[in-house]
Amino acid sequence: MIWPFSKSRKKGRASRISIRPPKPDADRHGIALVAIAKDEERRIEDWLTFHSLAGVREVILYDNMSGDRTAEIARNFKGMKVTVIPWQLHTETDSPVLILPRQIIAYCHALCTFGSKFRWMSMVDLDEYIVPKDAMSIPEALKPLEAHSNISLPWAMFGHNGHETPTQRPIPFNYTERAAEQSGPLLNFKCIIDPTNVTKVSVHKFETASMGKQTVNTLGQSASNKTRKSSAFVTNEVLQLNHYYLLSRQETDDKINRGAVSGVSNDTRAKSLREKQILIEANPITDNSALEFLSRHGVKHANDFADKFRG
Repeated sequence: MIWPFSKSRKKGRASRISIRPPKPDADRHGIALVAIAKDEERRIEDWLTFHSLAGVREVILYDNMSGDRTAEIARNFKGMKVTVIPWQLHTETDSPVLILPRQIIAYCHALCTFGSKFRWMSMVDLDEYIVPKDAMSIPEALKPLEAHSNISLPWAMFGHNGHETPTQRPIPFNYTERAAEQSGPLLNFKCIIDPTNVTKVSVHKFETASMGKQTVNTLGQSASNKTRKSSAFVTNEVLQLNHYYLLSRQETDDKINRGAVSGVSNDTRAKSLREKQILIEANPITDNSALEFLSRHGVKHANDFADKFRG
């Protein structure tokens, strides 16, 4: 016999977590990137190299139980400071039964522990590159936006570019075709925020003390977190968030099999990924924004990029 009180309770997931932001240091400056990585030794040096050229002051990397050389490569990177934090965490509450996602917890930890040192922080994945469109660096591009505490960058979704297996050249040189559309399943945002102003933390949206639920695009135009998906708000001007979502077909399959740091089921993740894959590949356009940025830094060939901070 199964007693009524023995029925297991369905677990929910916290979609956002409130924090008390740190007080800013008097000499705070620059931008830090926060990322969670698992078994990314093939790609992490590309990502670090690009963002070092883009003027990132520090990367705070949460290593999610990698079984390869991800953490070692990050610690030994010479282009900027990289702080590596081992991150093996599962937390949930009893009443109500609620999972606290390790990704959001990591972001809260980064903001509260390191945020006082920086004017800006951004929580991005290792397949996401923040590309200055005309400026030489991300901090330079952000200067006109100093009055704001929450900036939203829409995804620009890149496809396979015909690659079946992982490529040897750095990502910006091999992936230059993306979806023309930035809407529907292909539209989400990552944010650049003032870490000393953040009050609520999520993966794709934040709330700040000075702006509440409002955010701005890179042109300084304002919208709420709920209304920012309008075509009038979405822009790739000033900074573009290149999301190298698919990479090679083999890497797409590996991404599905590896599972999500968010804890979403593999079936749900696979369905969503395949849906996006079809949309990205349907009518791609050429986008050389990353290559144009690298060229401004004198990096015109893959070998120049790969050798930038080695040795």
